[in-house]
Amino acid sequence: MSRSERVRLAGVVFVVLFTQLLVYPGVDELVAALGGDTTIDASTAFLAVQLVAFVLFSAVWGVLSDRAGRRIPFIVAGALGGAVAYLALLAVVVTGIGDFRTALALRFLEGSFTIGAFSLSITMLMDLDGGHGRNMGAAGIAIGAGAALGAPVGGQLYSFGPLGPIVVSAALLLAVAVVMATVPDRAPAARGGLGRVLDGVRATPELLVPYAFGFADRFTAGFFGLVGTLYFRQTFDLDPAATGLVLACFFAPFALLQYPLGVLSDRVGRVVPIVAGSVGYGAAIVGVGLAPTVELAAAGMVLVGVLGALVAPATMALVTDMAAADERGAAMGGFNIFGSLGFLGGILGGGTIASAYGFFAAFAVAGALEMGIVLLALPVLLRVVPDPTATFGSPE
Repeated sequence: MSRSERVRLAGVVFVVLFTQLLVYPGVDELVAALGGDTTIDASTAFLAVQLVAFVLFSAVWGVLSDRAGRRIPFIVAGALGGAVAYLALLAVVVTGIGDFRTALALRFLEGSFTIGAFSLSITMLMDLDGGHGRNMGAAGIAIGAGAALGAPVGGQLYSFGPLGPIVVSAALLLAVAVVMATVPDRAPAARGGLGRVLDGVRATPELLVPYAFGFADRFTAGFFGLVGTLYFRQTFDLDPAATGLVLACFFAPFALLQYPLGVLSDRVGRVVPIVAGSVGYGAAIVGVGLAPTVELAAAGMVLVGVLGALVAPATMALVTDMAAADERGAAMGGFNIFGSLGFLGGILGGGTIASAYGFFAAFAVAGALEMGIVLLALPVLLRVVPDPTATFGSPE
């Protein structure tokens, strides 16, 4: 039973990431259709406003779900709300009512709903039996697959017009709402308020360790989403479709290896995958910035994806290991707050550094951040997990 549920829940995670990444390869074209300027500032604003909503509402959905002792109604509401927001964006263009500021408000609304479907689906995966690494590996492969396919498919959808990704996103979120209505709700009964995220960190400050790694990992994802896109297009003169394929060189191995490497962390412990993966991950990011040809850059992106897949499921599983069963919604909400802040930082910070100091400086900062987190967090990580080879869960 839990295997079937795992597949459906992972499907929700996939759809949210897939729809998020659909717009990236030709975001400047979409912004222009919505009444904005074809500048990096307008594109950055359109991408960033969704992430601001992620940050503000991730914990809200988690805490409301924990308090109600239910997940499914909130996931369905999140998917439906996101679909309606995408349809409203279509209406802005079709009817001519509203301007780019209206589009930004609707993008914020969309983000505030879809983060609920995303975060609570991961939380429901946390609620399942079968091993935390296995369950977080399922979440990770869905995240990676959504991002891997979102960029190249989005690039192709733009050939049908700038609104192509919006139409597909609305349809997929409506389908998610229908499918999720058939999933059993296994949330543990819980009570609490919005302060539970901070209360959880105060009660279990060790959660800041996986939160920090989550911030760094999502920083690099946001970095590649905007800065990487511009770098590949400008440095190697790629169009949106080709740029999406290069981005997929990272996200494809990142997706395919999430599940087996999540299971691996159940068997060998969390510490080695997190530490070794993060150090290599940071170094590989710098290597991409040094690549003289698009072929070498693509090969570097593959390596980044492999090493990222070593870190991500182990990090999310560590949150599950630390959080009590009735606190998992709030704990994962906190993780997604840090992750969304990282994604936002990768877009805003990476774009600012690239604009002021050049692309390589931005790549160097992104790589150094990933490696620096290891140096700062390793002593705490070893104290939190005194047995680095401790195993978790059971095979299913």
